[in-house]
Amino acid sequence: MSINGKTILITGANRGIGRALVDEALRRGAKRVYAGTRQPLAHPDDRVTPLRLDVTSAAQTQAAASQIGSLDILINNAGIALYDDLSDRAVLERHLAVNLFGTYGVTQAFLPLLTRSRGAIVNNVSLMALAPLPLTPAYAISKAAAFNLTQSLRALLAGQGVRVHAVLTGPVDTDMTRGFEVPKATPEAVARAIFDGVENGEEDIFPDPMSRAVAGGWYSGVAKALERENAALVQPGSAAA
Repeated sequence: MSINGKTILITGANRGIGRALVDEALRRGAKRVYAGTRQPLAHPDDRVTPLRLDVTSAAQTQAAASQIGSLDILINNAGIALYDDLSDRAVLERHLAVNLFGTYGVTQAFLPLLTRSRGAIVNNVSLMALAPLPLTPAYAISKAAAFNLTQSLRALLAGQGVRVHAVLTGPVDTDMTRGFEVPKATPEAVARAIFDGVENGEEDIFPDPMSRAVAGGWYSGVAKALERENAALVQPGSAAA
């Protein structure tokens, strides 16, 4: 799928990877980019349409969906990451509300448009979906759940022509990782790699040096083989609820 001429919605578009995705989509010739943010956003390119979209708000999600007549690609990028030690259930619930149920809610709201266009869903999960970092366990749990959601949607929507991609990012130099002193990829490089993966039809996209180091093992491993085996059990014509 070429990005040129496509209509794209990006959540969490005001900073970090989200902002870089907006700029990269424009660079690749996107016809329209809907930039979903919790706060008002201004952008100098008239191809960008700001949308007030808190992914935890069903009302805002439905309102955003009512404003869009067609959509080719949905990028679920909005997320939250807090340091914790799993001692406070509320912190875990907050992560799940954004990273899992926010992704689910936005996807369901825009699925009719994506089915009509035979488009693509891109969920920005994390390398921590495969192995947690004990400094941010609630985040890792929510991303593991979001990755499983992505894999389930991939199997359920394949018969409708909707492709579903998971982005398994390693450390990226954003506000979210400030104070975490490890080598980090730039948001711009990650955005380029994400769109490269979408255009190349990669199911699971490893967009930075740390994640690419495990990509070969993931694709040749037993977990990926089991995903494909289980996906084959889905009856043709099955749809996500």
